Amino acid sequence: MAKAATTNIEQVPNRAVSAFTRSWDFLKDVRAEMRKVVTPSAAEVRSTTTVVIVAVFAFAGFFYVVDAVLGSAVKYLYHWMGALQ
Repeated sequence: MAKAATTNIEQVPNRAVSAFTRSWDFLKDVRAEMRKVVTPSAAEVRSTTTVVIVAVFAFAGFFYVVDAVLGSAVKYLYHWMGALQ
């Protein structure tokens, strides 16, 4: 049977050392990326929240109008075809 390759340091298999090294590198990268994160100010949060709320109401109004127009068109079409009496 083949034996797992080992390192000279404490005879630990390479796979275990590699997993530890990769995990350590990952954590260092996470810390470096978290240092780049910028927290928005309260004014920025308020302004973007206002934009989102206005956009939601604008889309709701748009879809209400489209639904009403298409609903009336379908109702008229059914009446014209004699489906509704």
